[in-house]
Amino acid sequence: MASAKERFLKYVKVDTQSAYDKEELPSTHKQFDLAKILVKELEELGLQNVSLDEHCYVMATLPANIDKKVPVIGFIAHMDTSPDASGAGVSPRIIEKYDGKEVLLNQELNLRMNLKDFPELRKYIGQELIVTDGNTLLGADDKAGIAAIMAAVETLVKHPEIKHGTLKIGFTPDEEVGRGADGFDVKKFGADFAYTVDGGELGEMEYETFNAASTVVTCHGLSVHPGSAKNKMINAIHVAEEFDALLPAQERPEYTAGYEGFYHLMGISGDIETARMTYILRDHSRPVFEQRKANMQSAADFLNQRYGAGTVEVATKDQYYNLREKIEPVFQIVDLAREALEALGIKPIITPVRGGTDGSRLSYMGLPCPNLFTGGLFAHGRFECIPSESLEKASQAVLKIVELSTSKDLKM
Repeated sequence: MASAKERFLKYVKVDTQSAYDKEELPSTHKQFDLAKILVKELEELGLQNVSLDEHCYVMATLPANIDKKVPVIGFIAHMDTSPDASGAGVSPRIIEKYDGKEVLLNQELNLRMNLKDFPELRKYIGQELIVTDGNTLLGADDKAGIAAIMAAVETLVKHPEIKHGTLKIGFTPDEEVGRGADGFDVKKFGADFAYTVDGGELGEMEYETFNAASTVVTCHGLSVHPGSAKNKMINAIHVAEEFDALLPAQERPEYTAGYEGFYHLMGISGDIETARMTYILRDHSRPVFEQRKANMQSAADFLNQRYGAGTVEVATKDQYYNLREKIEPVFQIVDLAREALEALGIKPIITPVRGGTDGSRLSYMGLPCPNLFTGGLFAHGRFECIPSESLEKASQAVLKIVELSTSKDLKM
């Protein structure tokens, strides 16, 4: 049998980077490269109803091997990696026994990882660590989740003495660009509830996410020769600067943590006549989230009073909502996962996700979907790494949830 680590090292070498601002689903065709590998592996393991659709969604069924009626459980992970760093030519390096000393990732780039900058690594001294070569991200987000699920599935197939109900497996594209659930067919998937395996460090378990929206702010100016511009020119770039200054500086991502939301300026471009800014808005509280959107419009209204109607336009689009609202009525599925971790000697770390998962949207589509850890650390960049032991325990957690579910009276 292939371990979760062996599968992971294979999957990360497939470039599946998604892309922002693409209308197509998936946003990049290369995500099919990994999808086809997974379809082949699922078929070889003998799963039923293995499918890959035109939008790059992989689904499969592992039939129950017990007569008792139990809920159908799904396990979901995403195939794409973040556009924030290259996913091409990933060359993972294994540190067999991390000693806590500085790790030189790349001599040419003088890229180093140490406990001063990454104190979280102190927990993993003495363990095997998989790191990057400093040129790319690693892809633990979320190929670690895929590897953990696939290793668990293989264990169940090859050990029929482990009793289980019907399981549904799903791998999605474009999660990193907020579109992982766009083409997900919940009815076809057919699970009563599911877990996304897309979390971070060992023990993380989440059932709260941000409410999220994206906002495009367009500022219109008036270009006049600078030699005769007095009381005539409106510089759209400066209007954009004024707009950003009207938002609370202390509520930017770099100044927030825990349950604190934020306004995040993602990009700005333009000239005297037109300037455009893109923001993302985040908050765990739905009322505060709605107020953030209102504040953006209020800033535009203020500047329109100063410079004239239509100078600033705000277009906001909701992306996903806090999944807690949909998890609370079926909180037994969180309790099931917590019991599974504790049975493995893993201390559950229950924290709010300062972001979203496919489960954020899927929960509102009728598929309650908490999030489980993969073991990955420092995602979306060249310092991304994963302790091998944590990855294997993520796979064990999937197995333990399956095992415990057969003895529970879960009412869905």
